[in-house]
Amino acid sequence: MGHLKQKNLITTRERLRDQVGHALRAALISGELRPGEIYSAPGLAEDFGISATPVREAMLDLAREGLVEPVRNKGFRVTEVNERDLDQYTEIRGLIEVPMIGRITRTAAKEDLEVLRPVAEEIVRAARDHDLIAYLEADRRFHLSLLALSGNDRLVETVGDLRKRSRLYGLTALDERDQLTPSAEEHIELLDLMLAGDAKGAEKCMARHLGHVRSLWATT
Repeated sequence: MGHLKQKNLITTRERLRDQVGHALRAALISGELRPGEIYSAPGLAEDFGISATPVREAMLDLAREGLVEPVRNKGFRVTEVNERDLDQYTEIRGLIEVPMIGRITRTAAKEDLEVLRPVAEEIVRAARDHDLIAYLEADRRFHLSLLALSGNDRLVETVGDLRKRSRLYGLTALDERDQLTPSAEEHIELLDLMLAGDAKGAEKCMARHLGHVRSLWATT
């Protein structure tokens, strides 16, 4: 019985950590947590009205994703990403994702691709609703689930890491200029090309999508 209570306590703490992490990502997207600024776990915990432990654990999760970095005896600094970083992240993603999309188009079963249509539609819906957290989550699921059809777990892990390090930046400004929806709609275009078996067209669409995202970042 004691072990069961302990397990429930751990589960509750993990759920709280996830909720705090979700809120912190939202604050990063909105710019409420500013790049270069240092935030302490106790200070953020006071804002949340909870203890510092789940906040510290959530910040460590963000640190593993490269979104913040620990500063000894002070807290966590929000990572600043410069134009060179974004160029390099986009280049690496292009080298990986563009040819892989072509390969998946040639090898994946149509029913496995069609399963992703509701996710692509969810991305567009979130963009139109200005729900950036939902947009990010659906966008992540779509791209990583698509790449998972390659059967290469390490490739999915690598792209997932690159996305975490760059995808938050500029979303608020894009949304305010109504430029997020056109980018969202490219996911449906990509899926339609893949379902049609057009590997070259899908590769071109993926390259254009990545270039489009990067050019939008550059204007933020």
